[in-house]
Parts: sequence; structure tokens; C-alpha cells
Amino acid sequence: MAEEALGWEVLAQEGEARAGLLRTRRGAVETPVFMPVGTLGSVKGVRFEELEAEDLDARIILGNTYHLWLRPGPEVIRELGGLHRFVGWRRAMLTDSGGFQVFSLSHMRRLSEAGVEFRAHTDGRLCFLSPEVSMEVQAALGSDIVMAFDECPPGQASHEIARTSLELTARWARRSRTRFDELQREGFDAGREGPGTRQSIFGIVQGATHLDLRRESLERTVEVGFDGYAIGGLSVGEEKPVMYDVVEHVAPLMPSTRPRYLMGVGTPEDLVECVARGVDMFDCVIPTRNGRNGQAFTSRGRLNIKNATWTTDTRPLDEACGCAVCRRHTRAYLRHLYLAGEMLGAVLLSHHNLAFFLDTMRRVRQAIRSGEFTRFRREFLEGINSGVG
Repeated sequence: MAEEALGWEVLAQEGEARAGLLRTRRGAVETPVFMPVGTLGSVKGVRFEELEAEDLDARIILGNTYHLWLRPGPEVIRELGGLHRFVGWRRAMLTDSGGFQVFSLSHMRRLSEAGVEFRAHTDGRLCFLSPEVSMEVQAALGSDIVMAFDECPPGQASHEIARTSLELTARWARRSRTRFDELQREGFDAGREGPGTRQSIFGIVQGATHLDLRRESLERTVEVGFDGYAIGGLSVGEEKPVMYDVVEHVAPLMPSTRPRYLMGVGTPEDLVECVARGVDMFDCVIPTRNGRNGQAFTSRGRLNIKNATWTTDTRPLDEACGCAVCRRHTRAYLRHLYLAGEMLGAVLLSHHNLAFFLDTMRRVRQAIRSGEFTRFRREFLEGINSGVG
């Protein structure tokens, strides 16, 4: 019997918006889905028990190959039974390839056909990352979904630069697929808990903001054959309408029988707008990063907890939110914690922000299933643009 990799089923559709079910070896994930980012094996400031609690109930999170490769290292994680056992997370996990982080170190790297040589940001040591190494590290991590190794060009890259990047990404996609399949046959997947399952692998579409290159990249990535497909290289400096335009042109062309993932995006309005354009999966550091910086996302827009307006305000962050933070704490208290430098302030804001993002996706799924997504989209965007009072 062939090993099951990834099950995918579209349950409802309204326009390009799709509600589906993604079946991983660690449980089912309803889509559209937002994946909290656990860069170093932790979602910053939020315990796994809270991620599993009813008000968050995250079914899949993201781990970062680059950072975990540098420390504690794949050998340590593999010896300890894979990333799930190492960190104590029992649900599904996706790992990125490490490419985006490496290419953000442009002043510290040297690119070649073989891969990328760079200086680690942690201690300056010389490292080399390639499609093969990325697949080997992700096998040692044992994530449920692996990302192919790609090159991410700048958002405003010229057609010539984007073309060169596309060609390299296409060649690296084949090398990623080849090494991934070898590792699965050889049993190097540290996350395998028994026969009948294996890791899954997604390919990545590049091409910057050039629609002709995006279409070509998609065609060449589909030729290789992957369990799912991702749009990479967006939200890296281009204007938001340009990002939406790329997604609107590319997502509907992606295989309808596979999940579609928009990498590194974005704000609540980005999620809703890109679901409307056919995307199923998202990840972004914004909920926790902005929470640590004193910003809360609410149904009426963003709230800066540092503002003196909230000094004696007894309302929750969002009166429409039922998360554990909004049920218990006031804006006045959260402002006090943040200004006092109390770490609990950042923890509570991060929790609320994740709850808002994850609840938004629950509401999106329900709206698509009930045929009310168009109305939901309009009312949601009107709400977050109305202003916090």
C-alpha cells in the first residue's frame, strides 16, 4: 500500500474562496487556516497549552528551518525524536526551507548553483545551505509539511533579476523533490510514528511582481509535482495592491486539487482579501510581534495600548472578542502592564492577537460554508476600518 502523505478536500466554495479539509498525519486541519509562527520551536510568549485551548485551538503551527538548524541543530533534535517530541507539540507542523532567512542576509551570503554560503547571524560561522541540506534538516526535524528550497528575490526585483531567480528556483525545486523522496524511502523522517505515513512537500512559486514569470514559475513547479503549492516572495516590500494583484492572478491557476499557501502574509485584512482570491493557508509573525510592541488587533481596527486614552478604560481590548484575555482584563490594566515593562503585558497582547487571527479564520470558514462570504468580507473590512473608540 502506498504511503499516505496529505489528504485535501474542498468542502465548499464561494467565488474563488474555498473551505476545505487538510488531513495530515497528526490530525485534520480546517481551511482557510492561519498558522502561528514558532520560529525557534516556540510561538513567542504563548504556551502550547494555550495554543491548544478552546479560544485559540491552533491545529497547525510553523517552525523555522534556518533558526533550528543553527541551534540547537538537527542532530540534537533528531536524537531527541524530532521537533514535535523536542518541543512537546502534538498537532501538525509545517517547516519553511530556510531560504527566506538566508536571502535576507544579502550582505553576508554568496549564491551559486550549488546553494548558498553565508555567515550565521548567531556566531558568524560559515554555513552552507542547499536544496539537499534543507531537505535533510527538515527530515531531521520531522515536520509534517516540508517546503522546497527556493530563492526569494526582492519585491521590486527587475524582470531580469526575477527571471534568473525563477530559473534557479525551478532547478532547486527538482533537486528538493529528488532528495526529499530519497530521504522518505530511506526512513530519515524523524517525525514518523509508524508505517503508512510520510512527510509531505510543497513547492514554491516565485517571480516577484511579474505576472508572466509567476505563471511560468507555477507551470514549472507543477511539472515537478508536489503535495501542495505556495506563493512565495510577497509582502517583501511591494505595495499592497500589487501583492493582491499577483495573488489574484496566480492563486486561481494553482491546482484546484491541492492546498494553496501564501507565505508570510499578513494582516487580518490581507487574510480575508487573499481567501477571496483563492488562498487556503497563511502564516505571519505579526500577531505576536505586534503584541510585543503594544499593538492589539480588534474588530474595529488596531489599538495602541500605550495611548493615554486607555489609562482608566475598563473595557476589554475588543468588546466583540471572547478570548481569555478579553474575558478577564481591561485596557487600563494591559496599558499599565505594558508601560511598566511587565512581560505579562506582551504575553496577553500576543494571546489576544492570535485569538483574533484564528477566530477570523473560523468565521471565514463558516461564512464560505454558509454561502455568506461576500457579505462577511464586506462587513469585516468595514469594521476594521471604522476606528477603535
